[in-house]
Order: sequence, then structure tokens, then C-alpha cells
Amino acid sequence: MPQDQFLHALALLRAGDLQQGPEMDKAHQICQAHEGSPLFDWVHALVHRIEGDDANAGYWYRRAGKTRHSGSVEEEWSIIRTAAGPVRPN
Repeated sequence: MPQDQFLHALALLRAGDLQQGPEMDKAHQICQAHEGSPLFDWVHALVHRIEGDDANAGYWYRRAGKTRHSGSVEEEWSIIRTAAGPVRPN
């Protein structure tokens, strides 16, 4: 998995305050480019959750093998970040 792209997508969501906007759009594009990778698909689900598109989010949660976190978007973002593991040096 290209960890740098994954971490960049997560950082973009955080930079956009986990709300809709240009940062989220960029994170969405990164996830689409890595479709089929469970962690990217999980972030893709989170993007659609932020948009309020629950049906589309549900699709991506299933693709990622995950269920929607019952807490806040911020909590789920933290769970995803933790699941990514430590940052590997280049």
C-alpha cells in the first residue's frame, strides 16, 4: 500500500476540518485512485459519511470490510489513522 498517499488523504480530511470542501475532494480523488485497497476504501466510506451520503458510504464500508463507527466522524478518523500503523520512513 502506498502509505504516503493514504496518510496524505487522511491529512487532507483533517486539514479540511473533516468537512466538505476542496481538501475532502482531493482525499476522495486519492481514494478513488486506490480503489480495492481496504484502508483506502475505508477512507472513501468516511468521505461519503461526511457528505451525508449514507447509501454510498455503506457501499464503501462493505468494500473495506468495515462497519460504520457509531461515534463521531472525528473518532472514526482517529480509528482509521491508528489502523494505518506507524509512519514508515522513506
